[in-house]
Amino acid sequence: MPPHVAFLHTSPVHVATFDRLMQALAPTVAVTHVVDEALLADAQRLGLGDAPLVARVQATMARAAEGGASLVVCTCSTLGGPAEHVPTAGRFTAARIDRAMADRAVRRGRKVLVVAALASTLAPTEALIRESAAAARAEVALRSHVAPAAWALFERGDRLGYIAAIAREVRQHCGDADTVVLAQASMAPAAEALVDLGVEVLASPVLGVQAIAAHFRRAAA
Repeated sequence: MPPHVAFLHTSPVHVATFDRLMQALAPTVAVTHVVDEALLADAQRLGLGDAPLVARVQATMARAAEGGASLVVCTCSTLGGPAEHVPTAGRFTAARIDRAMADRAVRRGRKVLVVAALASTLAPTEALIRESAAAARAEVALRSHVAPAAWALFERGDRLGYIAAIAREVRQHCGDADTVVLAQASMAPAAEALVDLGVEVLASPVLGVQAIAAHFRRAAA
């Protein structure tokens, strides 16, 4: 079968982003998308300790593979943990888009600032970075910050306002951080607005798609 990746998103805005990145970085890989906005809404309401919610996330990941995808990637940082650990029985590989970002963050410096637009994203992202640090045997000092007004702008469809709000918060709270991690895929354009900051600002989409391309190169070797 030809290489095929399926993405699980919790917002339809990510479909075009990941289509564009896959076309640029892995053009021979077939791409399909599943969008389930209710999963994120319920994660905010119920928390990731809710067993039925975890089961739904994992069932949706498995359903995304049914079209022939050998790799299924969750682009929602809040849901990345349960999505990545779905039982696959060898039928496909489950992954989260932000793991490559976390791996890079712990290589870039000891002081890491995590910025999120949703509070529900902080704990999963912090846990992921600590996993990456443990695997790399690196010491990391984590600080976290929620951009308080940003998510309401995203929900209203004010993408420019959303990115501007995130960039403002990063500038105000960067301090002595070596690296800034933008916890959600939707925040990625803020990295371009912060190129003058003097520290690396990491976002998950490009790094994650680079990891996807590498996965399929290894599979073909």
